[in-house]
Amino acid sequence: MSNQFNEEGTASDLDRDLGPRVMMVRELEANQDSSLDDESEEDEDDRWRELVRGQDVPSDYWHIQKLIKYMKVGNQTATTVALACLKDQDLASDINQMAIRDCGGMEVLVNLLEAQELKCKLGTLAVLQVISLNIDCRRAITDLGGVQQLVEILDDPARDLQILAAGTIANVCKIRKARKIVRKSGGIPKLVDLLDADPHLVDTPTAEMTPEEAEAVKVVVAGARALWALSTSQKNKEAMRKTGVVRLLARLLRLGHNDIIVPIMGTVQQCATESNFQLAIQTEGMIPDLVEYLRNDNTEIQKHCASAIFKCAEDPVTRDIVREHNGLEPLVNLVKDERLQDDKPLVAAATGAIWKCAISLENVKKLNTLGIIPAMARLLQDQDKEVITNVVGALAECCKVTSNRAEVRAHGAIKPLVLHLNGTHQPLLRNVARALNECAKDKECMLEIEELDGVRLIWSLLKNDSPEVQAEAAWALCPCIINATDSGEMVRSFVGGLELIVSLLKSPHTNVLASVCAALARVALDRENLAVITDHGVVPMLAQLVLTTHAQYSYPEMSVAENELLREHLASAIANCCSWNNNCHQFGALHAVRPLVTYLESNNKAVHRTTALALHQLSTDPYNCITMHQAGVVSYLLETIGSSDEVLQEASAGCLSNIRKLALSAEKFKYEN
Repeated sequence: MSNQFNEEGTASDLDRDLGPRVMMVRELEANQDSSLDDESEEDEDDRWRELVRGQDVPSDYWHIQKLIKYMKVGNQTATTVALACLKDQDLASDINQMAIRDCGGMEVLVNLLEAQELKCKLGTLAVLQVISLNIDCRRAITDLGGVQQLVEILDDPARDLQILAAGTIANVCKIRKARKIVRKSGGIPKLVDLLDADPHLVDTPTAEMTPEEAEAVKVVVAGARALWALSTSQKNKEAMRKTGVVRLLARLLRLGHNDIIVPIMGTVQQCATESNFQLAIQTEGMIPDLVEYLRNDNTEIQKHCASAIFKCAEDPVTRDIVREHNGLEPLVNLVKDERLQDDKPLVAAATGAIWKCAISLENVKKLNTLGIIPAMARLLQDQDKEVITNVVGALAECCKVTSNRAEVRAHGAIKPLVLHLNGTHQPLLRNVARALNECAKDKECMLEIEELDGVRLIWSLLKNDSPEVQAEAAWALCPCIINATDSGEMVRSFVGGLELIVSLLKSPHTNVLASVCAALARVALDRENLAVITDHGVVPMLAQLVLTTHAQYSYPEMSVAENELLREHLASAIANCCSWNNNCHQFGALHAVRPLVTYLESNNKAVHRTTALALHQLSTDPYNCITMHQAGVVSYLLETIGSSDEVLQEASAGCLSNIRKLALSAEKFKYEN
């Protein structure tokens, strides 16, 4: 009897294939229960005809509704036969699914999940598994409490029930509410248990399997598919990790059974977005397995493997493992293979993995030998946003190597990069700004960026709603201002540009503040531009930031690294802004000097350097010298003056010299009077 729930049939084959079942249904139709009198049936049929009036409704629509009626009022045998006939219909058809919903079939099917008869449960689950591919049916199953029933069925020892229940859960859990219900109902540990199959059974080649072994594999596949669907929820990922699922996933990956790998890899790459999962994946030694499956002929497996590496390669250890196990070659081959260019998800996953792996300098060296720059330059013409974003991110990392900047320019990549600044996709804009930041450090590349009006486009990104885009744009402006042909005139040519960048000093985002301070430090090197930003109130804004960074408790979410980065560039901006008019005195009047002295307590040498430069400039004002001396700056400067950094030495010595001159003048004045 169980076979009839697994057969695939069509409505046109009913009379020929179903035999006794069709005869029984027709007999039931001829001798209906008294509760279905002719009058009520006629009224109901009229109602459904009214619903679909004007449509060419096939006979299957009405036949399915008849079957649902028998399931409602028939005995156990009638219900079982009706389920068998219903399963043989084309349940993937929209009109047939509508027929089930229209006559209350979803309620009947969900209620039948509580039946004690095995054949009845099998038939019900077989139907639900197919129709749950429809979003309306998924919602109905969820709203009617069917998810809880499916979770309970997972405890049944019958494997065929477990397979169908897990398969239905995999479909239904594409809805957020259903995923939550499964977690709350304790379904995740039960699904994880389905993965704990006998490795000797699962490792047997498909052709040599007995029916029992094949069924064991189906249980694992169904469980993995359900977990894959559940893993789109962050809370579900954590619940899965706590059940020890990573160990089972790692074991199943090494077994290499083709039917199992796809859902297992799908689950792994879905969960790899979480840092805890990334660590567990690395700890269980799964990265070499991911690299190995990149060479698999199945493009779906390759896609999931590349996606998992993309997400895990944020960690430097993972990046090294990928390189050591020769994982960069298959990734580059996937990008270069023209036959795969239409498979955008695969290309996006491969380029994303290359992007993250390129964060390590050793990987960039290896990628250069594999010809990564020409391959990526070619993909800049792609229309897929995700692919382009990953490609540009990879180029940004590769361009940190000086020689690669010239190669990027030689392959004509500068123009498409600049053109992408006109887009609106924020992740892409972030990466383009980052890539042009690296390219602008090369004077030839900078010349081409200027000719394409790229600096103006980068400056316009400061208006973007995303703080990440604003920060990357401001960082990109730093080398542009330094290496431009006439940076002072270029900056002044942007109408409202200087006012815009000064206004960003009010941003609540630390990275934006640090990048804007770095850009302002370069802008202030031109005296005319310094005069303009002074008129826009740059001095009081910078002074306020000194007080903010000194009192870290004002922004408790600011990390130590972020605070140090902001201090470094804030001090640099103050140093360069002191050379105009009475800016130096104004910083002192705004009480920025004393907290600036405390920056020398940092362990960051870059902060020491820019702070010493700022204090040197500020010490040209006598009142500031007095404030510094009172703040104990001399002891700090005596330490930094012995640094191996010549710039730090000179700035510290200059500041001490100014303080000493003031002290001598005061002493001389005292004796003269």
